[in-house]
Amino acid sequence: MKRTLTALVFFAALIAAWEMVYRARIWSPVLVPAPEDVARYLWGAALEGTLWTSMFVTTKRLLAGYAIGLAVGVPLGLITARFQAVRDTLGVLALGLQGLPSVCWVPLALLWYGQSEGAMLFVVVMGTLWSVLLATETGVRNVNPIYVRAARTMGSRWLHIWVRVIMPASLPFIVSGMKQGWAFAWRSLMAAEIYVTILTGFGLGHLLHYGR
Repeated sequence: MKRTLTALVFFAALIAAWEMVYRARIWSPVLVPAPEDVARYLWGAALEGTLWTSMFVTTKRLLAGYAIGLAVGVPLGLITARFQAVRDTLGVLALGLQGLPSVCWVPLALLWYGQSEGAMLFVVVMGTLWSVLLATETGVRNVNPIYVRAARTMGSRWLHIWVRVIMPASLPFIVSGMKQGWAFAWRSLMAAEIYVTILTGFGLGHLLHYGR
């Protein structure tokens, strides 16, 4: 109860500060609208159904791109951890690309896929892939070697070791990478939906952009 009350007080103070900044006219109302105007717009969009439709479109794109990023990133991370040559090439490339801001993928997506769903999917996959790959590689490389030696002593083969020993032991790192990849995928999709206008479905990014 105390934590809930603390959170409510914090967000109430945040909205009050927002209202004060709006009334001070430090920035244009286009950049910092009033909380009441934002609430009225969201309420109207919810009543019209626009908000729910946009949420569905964005969620569908996010889940599709995130699933592809996981399906590609985890195996590549395992391969990168297993082979030194791959680690020195693909691993270094992934480390460099992970640091790129998500919006950097949008121009490439537009050049390669045009104003299409493929552009959206590409941006989300790129936002997810590298974090998952690096986290998987780090997790595998940090598995305690004694686990592998113990499994070999008991007669385990390489496939059994990977499936029953290495993968479970590296799971905390993989889950951490999945969480980071989810955050990057969400951020990437918002940037893509703001800059890529397509007629197959308006998402939350479009709603945010045109709602100004």
